[in-house]
This record gives sequence, C-alpha cells and structure tokens, in this order.
Amino acid sequence: MTAVAVIPARYASTRLPGKPIVDIAGKPMIRHVYERTERASTISRTIVACDDERIRDAVLAFGGEAIMTSPDCRSGTDRAAEAMRDIGADIIANVQGDEPLIDPDDIDLVVSALRDDPSCVMSTAMHAITREEDLDDPSCVKVVVDRGGYALYFSRSRIPFCRGAKAIEEQPVYRHLGLYAYRRDFLFTYAELEETPLQVAEALEQLRALENGYRIRCLLTTNEAIGVDTPEDLERVRRMLEH
Repeated sequence: MTAVAVIPARYASTRLPGKPIVDIAGKPMIRHVYERTERASTISRTIVACDDERIRDAVLAFGGEAIMTSPDCRSGTDRAAEAMRDIGADIIANVQGDEPLIDPDDIDLVVSALRDDPSCVMSTAMHAITREEDLDDPSCVKVVVDRGGYALYFSRSRIPFCRGAKAIEEQPVYRHLGLYAYRRDFLFTYAELEETPLQVAEALEQLRALENGYRIRCLLTTNEAIGVDTPEDLERVRRMLEH
C-alpha cells in the first residue's frame, strides 16, 4: 500500500502571521517539518499544500514539492484533500505544518495502523502530558479514548476532569499530536462533510469525524512533539532546536 504525506500550510495566522516560514535555527519552520516527514520509512512522497506563494517559494528553494490550494479551504484536512485529488495513494498522512519536532516514527505509527487493520479509516497519535502548565493550556489539545484506543472526544479543555485523582501522577492526560492518516476514499468523504457544532465550538477539525459517527484510532507515543501555536511555543522550539 502506498502512502503519501501532505503538509497543509496556511500563511494567515492570528497570533503568528506567516507561521510556516518563520525562521527556526536557520531554516523556515516548514522545512523542519518536511525533512522530518521525508525520513518516515512508510512515506513514498511528501507534498506541501499551501495557500500562499511565499510558502511555495520557500519550499521550492530547499528542493521540496509544493502544490497551491485554495485560500478558502476550511481546514488542513480540506487543504490536504484538494492537493491529493489527482495524486494516487492508498493512505494519506496529514502532517501539520506547525509541528517542527514531529518524529518520523510517529508518522510510521499512524500509517501502519491503517495498513494493519482494514477496518480503520483514520488514525492519529497522542502522548501523556508531563507538564502541569499544559493541562489548562487551550493550545494543548487533549484527547480521551475508549479501551480499544479509539477517540471518545478531543478538547482544548482539561479532559478527563480527574475528580479525586491527581492528573499526570495518578490519572494520565493525553495530548493530541497534529498528525493523521486516512484511507484515500475516506479523506474525500470526510472533506465533503459539513462543519459540525462541536468542531466549530472547539475549533478542532477532527471533531467533524466523531460527530458524524466515524471512529479515529489513537496511537500512544512517547514523543512529545510541540505544535507552534503561540509566540511562546515558537521560542520554546527555537531553544530546543538551537541546542
């Protein structure tokens, strides 16, 4: 089964305009994401799906592949679907353009979940939160899963509430990583769905799948990738990569 990785990258950002091309340790952020994605053994091709020529030019400058997509795409998933319309692949990995510390092994993890289980149409990754300050940080998205490892809900709030137990020490709280894999047909089905109330309320596109009755397999990893959503995230990642 062939797997292609798409990295949706949008220039506009309320808190970090031009986020995909901000400099981190001498490289634009999108290059860090691209190079890490290329190292995943399951991925045969990597494409940046962008909405701005400045991102496209930055990708072409380091020898990457980029496809221009509509600026009107509602989410990264919709942008990935648009980019993949005329490209063949059995599995499509969606790697967020603001995850410069993404581990190639995690990409292999979510792709392999679909290869190993024909009933699985969508997968993602999560890791146990270790920092207290992340528990109530809305930019740190939390997920709770059932006993089979399928997502019950994603939220920017702290879930579970952990009444009577200490979060982290006694009750693990899981952070959702910005990484997905889809079967090709499901990606296009998903992109055609209307936005849903919880998706809009939480500003989390994956809730569109759950609200329509689709299951998302969540794979546990020990890698703590950091999504760059705020200036504070950016400085933290810069320090980590510079050292």
